[in-house]
Amino acid sequence: MRVERLGGDKIRFFLTLDDLIDRGIEKEDMWRDVPKVHELFNDMMEHAYQELGFEIAGPVAVEVFALPAQGMVVVVTRGRPHQTDDENFADDEIYELEVTMEESNEIVFAFNEFEHVVQAATRLYPAVSSGGKLYFYRDAYYLVFDNELSFEQMEAAIAILSEYGEASTVTNTVLSEYGKTVCSQDAINQIKQYFG
Repeated sequence: MRVERLGGDKIRFFLTLDDLIDRGIEKEDMWRDVPKVHELFNDMMEHAYQELGFEIAGPVAVEVFALPAQGMVVVVTRGRPHQTDDENFADDEIYELEVTMEESNEIVFAFNEFEHVVQAATRLYPAVSSGGKLYFYRDAYYLVFDNELSFEQMEAAIAILSEYGEASTVTNTVLSEYGKTVCSQDAINQIKQYFG
């Protein structure tokens, strides 16, 4: 579990599939109101307090983004606590959740060196012969597939890309806006053709 501050009242967690498996939680459980998910959220808030000094009280908006290869991104936004005169308990001991769920078929992998991208594309080529975009952002290369692969191709791509790079939570939107576009379309075919 990784946590980072996005602003004064907003933090983002990155939960890997292993984080979920270790707690006996499947992706589908995140959509359900089950005790395991409440325990996970409490662990996340404790982790946020220890790492960032981030405390919650009152209303909290939680956005969960499920990503196929990477696990889940959970954004927690702290709201303002409601003050009422007739409450006999402290506001800082409770919180209200407002949960929003989204699922994405976007696959994003980061590579430290271009040679790793070439090796991954070469290995990937028999299973996925076209598609993908390649960006350079913050000293790393990012290979992105969004909704262009079949389920079988997606599974093969994740398995192969994991050998050469790391799943990333950076979105295609961030990469296209702030990164340098190396290959805007059909990256796998072009890398194989020019470097493979």
